[in-house]
Amino acid sequence: MSNGPKTSFRAALVQMRAGRDVDRNVADAISLIDEAAAQGAQYVQTPECTTLMELDQARLMAETKPEGSNAALEAFTAAARKKQIWLHIGSMAVKVGERRLANRSYVIAPDGTIAARYDKIHMFDVDLGGGEAYSESVNYQAGPTAMLTDLPWGRLGLTICYDLRFPALHRALAKAGAKLIAGPAAFTRTTGEAHWHTLLRARAIETCAFVLAAGQGGLHENGRETFGHSLIISPWGEVLAEAGIDPQVVIADIDTAYVDQIRRKIPSLTHDRDFSVVIATPAKSPSLVHEQ
Repeated sequence: MSNGPKTSFRAALVQMRAGRDVDRNVADAISLIDEAAAQGAQYVQTPECTTLMELDQARLMAETKPEGSNAALEAFTAAARKKQIWLHIGSMAVKVGERRLANRSYVIAPDGTIAARYDKIHMFDVDLGGGEAYSESVNYQAGPTAMLTDLPWGRLGLTICYDLRFPALHRALAKAGAKLIAGPAAFTRTTGEAHWHTLLRARAIETCAFVLAAGQGGLHENGRETFGHSLIISPWGEVLAEAGIDPQVVIADIDTAYVDQIRRKIPSLTHDRDFSVVIATPAKSPSLVHEQ
């Protein structure tokens, strides 16, 4: 019998369709978390905006609480302790100032303690056209720090949604030892249809890591439409588990020893080279001289 480190575990993604009522969202999330635990999941991840999907600024501020007096967070720590699981709340809004919020992930250990916090670094400030625009930085402050935490089966790097478009962050996490990278999200239907699968598979392939991304899916009370399709991707870019649009749980069995195998085959994380960037200026064509 092997006495080496544990590398195999069962992971679950909880896909949600969060609305404007925090208590209802928390209850829905815990119901799905319980379902995942009943299927043997040892690590369970929820999506971005687990506790609230709200576009109205006044209501968003009124419904969001500081970490120290946050009933939703207390409910999630109790759920992790009750089910004896690693519970990763993909993100929830947390008040950090009178009119400022953090979009914060929590990794909660089976004893109910908070193992890691991560504040989303890259703010979703985009104009997709057709009246669909988002300005996350109006209400949220960007986090300054990339974050990793050690699970029993390997190191986990934390990202949230729009961070997915920044490969340098993912590479930094992988080079810091991440064998698992979390990407909980609330991707819009527009961008999800175009980019979700491609970006997640690219990040997994580039980092030779498992990528786990729980999503929001469907038409929400606030009128926003999200893409769903929560995904677990292998270091080789294979889709191991995928959801549809509706709230549900998806499961995959993961062995982080596979990461080491892939990184031995393609050790691209050790092949960085310094380089300079040059913009070449085309030489001007010599003037034509006409003989008289």
